[in-house]
Parts: sequence; C-alpha cells; structure tokens
Amino acid sequence: MTSTVVIGAGVAGLATAALLARQGHQVEILERCDEIGGRAGSVQRDGFRFDAGPSWYLMPQVFDHFFELFGTSSAAQLDLRTLDPGYAVFSRPGDDGTPTPALTIPYGREKVEEVFEHREPGARAALQKYLASAARTSVMAQKYFLYNPFTRLSPLLRADILRALPELARLLTSSLEGFVARRFHDPVLRQVLGYPAVFLGASPASAPAIYHLMSAYDLAEGVRYPMGGFWEVVQKIADLARQQGVRITTGAEVTAITTSPGHGRRRRATGVAWHSSDGVERHTGADVVVSAADLHHTETRLLPEVARSYPERWWRRRVSGPGAVLVLLGVRGALPQLPHHSLFFTSDWRANFEAIFGDSPRIPDPASIYLCKPSQTDPSVAPPGDENLFVLVPVPADPGLGHGGPDGTGSPAVERTADAAIAQIGRWAGIDDLRSRIVVRQTIGPQDFAEQYHSWRGGMLGPAHILRQSAMFRAQNQSRKVDDLYYAGATTAPGVGVPMCLISAELVAKRINADHSAGPTPPAAGRRP
Repeated sequence: MTSTVVIGAGVAGLATAALLARQGHQVEILERCDEIGGRAGSVQRDGFRFDAGPSWYLMPQVFDHFFELFGTSSAAQLDLRTLDPGYAVFSRPGDDGTPTPALTIPYGREKVEEVFEHREPGARAALQKYLASAARTSVMAQKYFLYNPFTRLSPLLRADILRALPELARLLTSSLEGFVARRFHDPVLRQVLGYPAVFLGASPASAPAIYHLMSAYDLAEGVRYPMGGFWEVVQKIADLARQQGVRITTGAEVTAITTSPGHGRRRRATGVAWHSSDGVERHTGADVVVSAADLHHTETRLLPEVARSYPERWWRRRVSGPGAVLVLLGVRGALPQLPHHSLFFTSDWRANFEAIFGDSPRIPDPASIYLCKPSQTDPSVAPPGDENLFVLVPVPADPGLGHGGPDGTGSPAVERTADAAIAQIGRWAGIDDLRSRIVVRQTIGPQDFAEQYHSWRGGMLGPAHILRQSAMFRAQNQSRKVDDLYYAGATTAPGVGVPMCLISAELVAKRINADHSAGPTPPAAGRRP
C-alpha cells in the first residue's frame, strides 16, 4: 500500500487526502493549527460563529462532481439554500448624505435581465449575449482546462477547441474591464460584471476577459448558501476523508520535506520532518508527499535549494493577489438594510485598484468592501435576533500592515481600516447606529495570513489570476525536481477559491495515476481496489 503524507488540512489538503485514500493510499494529514480548515476556518465568540474565509458558494457543478466521486451528492451532504436576492450593490451617498438606493440582484435570470434593462435601456439584449458567452466559456473551461494536468498536448487538439480558438484568443488577450466596457455603459453594471476579478486575486483591468465566465454562476444560476456556512463544507470533506481511512494530526508543524538522491539530478521525496505541539521532533516517512501548504513556503522553506522548482527568484517575477483586512462583527438587533451578500463599490474603481496593486501600494480610502450577513439565512451563526457580519476590505498584500485582534487590539493600520469600513457601511446602507450596536469585534490582517498560513506576502488568496498566472501558465501540481512530490491548493493550479482547491486535489490524483485526460474524472474510476 502506498503511504502518503499531506501537509495542511485546509480544503485542498482534506480533498486530496480523501481522493488518494479512496484509491488505496494510506494517508496521514499533518496540520500545524489545532483545528482543520486552513483559510476556510471558523471563529467563535460569545454565541457568534464566523466563517473566517470563503462565503460565496459558486460553481456548484464542481462541488457536485467532487461528492459524486465518493458515491454521494451535494444534496445529501449539504443543506443548500438559494439566496433571493443574490446580493445588493451599494454606492456612495449623495452630497447631502442621503444613502443611494442599492442595486439589488435578484434570483432568476429573467429578473436579472429586467434589473439591467431598467438601469440601462438596451442592456437586456447585451446581457443575454454576455451570459451566453459566459456559459459557453464555462463549459469549455471545465471540460478542457480546469481539470487538465497539462501533461499532454493531445487533449487540447479537439475539433471544438480548434473551432473556438478565435473566440478564446480574444478572451485571453483582452481585459475583463475592456470586455465589459464595450458592452455596457452604466458604471454600476460594469462593476457587477467586473467584481469577480477581485475574488480571483486581480483587478478587472489585469484579469483576462475569459473570466467573464464567472457571471454564468452568480447572475444566471444564482447564489447559494450551505447552512452552517463553509465551516460545514469543511466538516463534510473531512468526514469523507476519515471515512476513507485518512488520519488527521493537528498541532503538527512540518519543518522540512525530506528527500534522497533519485535518477540523475532529480531527487525523491521520502517524507516530512515535523514537530508536535509538545515540541517533540518527529519524522514521517512516505512514498508520496503532497503539500497543500502555501507554495512559496513549501518551495523556499521546506525544500533544500537544490530541490526547488520555484525558487525565490521565480517568485520575484510573480504578481500577488490582494491582502485583506477581515472584520468579524457581532451586532445586537436586526439589520434589515443588508441582504445576505452586499458589495460596497467606490465610484473611482481605477483609483481603488491602483492603491492595492499599483507601484505605491496603500490602503484604499474609501475602499470597495464585501460584506456577508449569514444570519440573514442561517440562525445558527448568531444569537436569536442578532446579526453576524463578515466584512472583507481588499488591501495591498503586505504583512507590514500588521495583525488583527479582538475588540480593537490589532495593529493601528488594521484597526483604522476596520473603523473606516464600519463607518462606510453605516453611511452607505443608512445604519446610523451600527457602531454602537457592535458587541463582538475581531479583526484579521495581512500579518495574520503570513503567520497562520505562511501566506506569500501576507496575501489572502495567492498569485493573481492574470494571464501569465492562469491555467497552464500557473505553477503546476507536481515538482519538476523531486519525484513523488505534489502540490495542491489555491497557490497552485488551477487557482484560488474553494472549487479550484477541490479541482487541484483531483489534478494531484491525475498526476499520480499518470492520467492525462482534460476533464473531470468519471465517478466510477479510481476507487479503492
């Protein structure tokens, strides 16, 4: 039986371990924290439970496929609720301070088209064409690109891909910002169609237009929420892993991936050195090592220089996604002004993104903010009658901005950012007494991402999804210098987000099995013999 050790019990680590154990590997996960989940972790305080990471349930087909690999389904594993409205977009108040009415994105494609048409006459027809293109691109991406290990050229030499090459070339060589601007004039509608770039770690001006495919999910299919939040998703994946025989060891800090001489100049992974929470130094031998930790940390800290496929000089040429200040708020009483998901967009988006990604990075003022109020849908995340708010402020990826803390005790820059966000939400949404009703406040800053998750440059996501860091151009899932060493997670292929982490687990399994196919693995394949 093949012995396998997986570094990290985030979504990618748990999913990879489950898939490999399903195929007959004897798997142990080593997780440095005391709890599983990684960046999809959870914070509990005074009756409130906060998801401290992902909160948008998009690309449902990826979740469906992952659960089908284990003979179950999303419906059996998760209690999914469709949100209506999907989200609202808040804009800056008028000069007299009166809040601007929010643009509400309802559930249902026809209703979304009506909203666009009401906002900009003629936008209905433009949106229909836009979403048709997004749907085609999404199907193409899942069939030929996202699940593709790119170990062979032949899976891409298909007639339908060759026919689509002119369109794909246009989508890859133009920006999402320009693609949207050529079709819509209203600035808020442009923001609705451009904001998915932020969740891909890029700006609309730098993300390729192919990522307009994301609109096929939130606008055409709608937004869902798993009851219990993404913490429940993590628990279900962990349950599947344990059912396959995976052993999860927490409080286990991996300090090195051990290697031995292999063929020629190559080396071979032999296991990992680690220390337990009691400080005892240990070594776990393994036939296969999978690192689901941050790739920069894996390559530049856990491997000797001779074994690095992506050394420090490689990272100097990469572009990081944004950092984040996360503000977790428990609020007394109801907040009917806010739906489950809200977006607060500044009018000068270019200035906002220039502050985050430009040559002189700084915290945007005002910032564009994402807010999730899961208590709108899920009574388990807050005491009865109270509200749970998760606030995300994109900032430069820079640990020097500091760390967060409870009740205003974080670093000055982090707490100033949190104060500004709370004030902005209160003004723009017309909640004059928001600050006075906060009873729980916890912040998380870029330094926390760097220390807790070894995150490269303190970023919240990983390398940005610009063209030269997407698909086959992104760091791949197998070491080029060490045999039997593989990589999973947001910092490797296919990219950031929980669905991408699930796919990365499948890409690792494909590489181990010498499976060069481009699409999702058939559910009947690769089961334990």
